[in-house]
Amino acid sequence: MKITDVRAIQPIGKSSPSDWRTTLGQILVAIDTDAGLTGYGVGGGGLAGIHVVKTVLRDLLIGRNPEEIPQLWNEMYQATLAFGRKGIAVMAISGVDLALWDLHGKSQKLPIVSLMGGNPGEKIPTYHTVWDFQDLSPVAEHAGYKLHLGKIAAPDQQETMISAIEQARSLIGTDRLLMVDAWMKWDVDSTIAISKQIAAFNIEWIEEPLSPDDLSGYGILKEMSAVPIAGGEHEFTAAAFGPLIEQKLHSVLQPDVCWCGGLTELIKIYKMSTAAELRVCPHRGSEIWALHAIAALDPNPLAETGRPWMTWVEGQPSIENGMIELSDQPGFGLTFDEHKLKLIH
Repeated sequence: MKITDVRAIQPIGKSSPSDWRTTLGQILVAIDTDAGLTGYGVGGGGLAGIHVVKTVLRDLLIGRNPEEIPQLWNEMYQATLAFGRKGIAVMAISGVDLALWDLHGKSQKLPIVSLMGGNPGEKIPTYHTVWDFQDLSPVAEHAGYKLHLGKIAAPDQQETMISAIEQARSLIGTDRLLMVDAWMKWDVDSTIAISKQIAAFNIEWIEEPLSPDDLSGYGILKEMSAVPIAGGEHEFTAAAFGPLIEQKLHSVLQPDVCWCGGLTELIKIYKMSTAAELRVCPHRGSEIWALHAIAALDPNPLAETGRPWMTWVEGQPSIENGMIELSDQPGFGLTFDEHKLKLIH
């Protein structure tokens, strides 16, 4: 089997946000083969990511055997090294890598989860992210909820944040998980102070309180925070996760498979984290791209709800009573009607 074409487009779904999450957001990568199979993957980087696919990655892949995924990943990374390493270039590689895995599953007539030693059909609990504690009033049956505090994160808003967290715990009760997302807007001192005041509310983790580059700050939080620290959503490649894991700067690692380098890198991160006895909880894990890894590799599976505007992805399993499960369809189990997709140009 040989690759005959590599294509990339940017579909847009209903209610896609009018910020970087759309302009530099999701791209759909399609890889065609001479066997009549097409693999699909979702990456990021918007039109810039598409440019990387069309001008660098496509030429590298044409005529190659799509089953040689590790070798192709290394070559794509090397080809973008001068301007990549992180960010948009790796987001583009992520979409290509996922499309290669989709092809691999389709060629073997197996779902990706089975290729990794897992089983389709197992129910996985989910947690839901909200931006306001008031959105928790009609509590559904998720295993937990994450309160995103990116809109109220200034130093003089600590009391407001603590009050919101306390009310969130009151609304969901004591038997569900509660997480807090600071979205890189706190500092070391405020994180320590807030953690001490919210620990009594049984918080599962504080997510990304500092910049991903502030490794020394995370080193302090590892020792001083009263609540476990999570992060990694905005980190790229397994190599970059190395210091986070080796120094145990996070208790929970949260790679995004559509950004961090694809399934090839997510598998490496799982293996590294397991060896260090750290937990992995992929960002947007309920989306099909990470869900297969969670089902196959995670001893304590928990999947975060995905992007609601990804309405153009057909075949994505729905969440029922707070649980989600994979089908036994080959590859990722998705279908795309490219002619019906509304595109960003």
